[in-house]
Amino acid sequence: MNQDFLSPINTQTWSNGRHPVRCVRVIQETWDVRTFCFSAESPLLFFFKPGQFVTLELEIGEQTVMRSYTIASSPSVPYSFSITVKRVPGGVVSNWLHDNLKEGDALAVHGPVGNFNCIDFPNDKVLLLSGGVGITPVMSMLRWWFDTNAEVDIQFVHSARTPKDLVFYRELQHMDSRLNNIHLSLICERTDIGETWSGYRGFLNSAMLSLIAPDFMTREIFCCGPAPYMKAVRNLLQQAGFDMDRYHEESFGATPVEIIEDVEQLAQEASDLAEQLERTEDRLKVSFLESDLQASILPGETLHSAAAQVGLHIPKACGMGICGTCKVKVTKGEVAMEHNGGITEDDIADGYVLSCCSVPSGNVEIAF
Repeated sequence: MNQDFLSPINTQTWSNGRHPVRCVRVIQETWDVRTFCFSAESPLLFFFKPGQFVTLELEIGEQTVMRSYTIASSPSVPYSFSITVKRVPGGVVSNWLHDNLKEGDALAVHGPVGNFNCIDFPNDKVLLLSGGVGITPVMSMLRWWFDTNAEVDIQFVHSARTPKDLVFYRELQHMDSRLNNIHLSLICERTDIGETWSGYRGFLNSAMLSLIAPDFMTREIFCCGPAPYMKAVRNLLQQAGFDMDRYHEESFGATPVEIIEDVEQLAQEASDLAEQLERTEDRLKVSFLESDLQASILPGETLHSAAAQVGLHIPKACGMGICGTCKVKVTKGEVAMEHNGGITEDDIADGYVLSCCSVPSGNVEIAF
């Protein structure tokens, strides 16, 4: 490698936004899980908070598709980053990545963002709970503490369906064997014919947790996994009287059915309210300066819907203020934004907002 490539003079630092990257390595972790490693064309230090995520911008079937994935690597290895993806039956993006993304391919990523991280909630005693491929954000945290020789007492508890589904198995064993402040416990729901397993069996429960980490009530807890897994963990901790202010969980993924139903109900209520507002309130003007277009919207409508009204496409992935993909800059006027960690305080100070969850308070001008 050319030494000039890593020169501090030429090296830039990652910041929340859109970045072109190239896949430099594909690793088969388990029979249905792969890790994809990325680096930038020009030297770039990928600094982020362990536990945060990025949003991939992909071209699938001649359509632009956005999908968010947690960064599995650690910022202690800064010249590249990786995501670890499980092939989901029927999953458009996960299957496309497994079948198509190869070393040398270029794509764009947005981020990094996310409130779920170990930097904002420091503690010298932590409990990391994960299920399935939900191991990725807590693995990033573990790798960070391991690489930096942090004085943190870590209980790492991971649940998998069978032994062959254990992601990062050998690496976890290696870290557990190297440092006495890392305590690894693995749980397998069952074993298939011909498999042997000497670890915990079944599902994580209060008795098992008390055996693994008797002092869990005094720890900062980070949890990620399928929705039923995280719900079971929350119930377990609440029944034990745990201080839920010290419980943190990954917040993006498949939208639960109950949330979809709530959104549908809210959408209907919003539609009814919009009809009333259209008769009783003046419309607001949203000017898109770079496109020389103007939208006329009802009070309560978002900047993203204003853009769509005039045929402008602002890239969007989550629609809930999590991924940060739909960031735009407000050059004039005020908006009310209710985001979920998809934008930094520095960006907000510079006038940026997330269009999917920003509602104008009056006439506004947007640099888009």
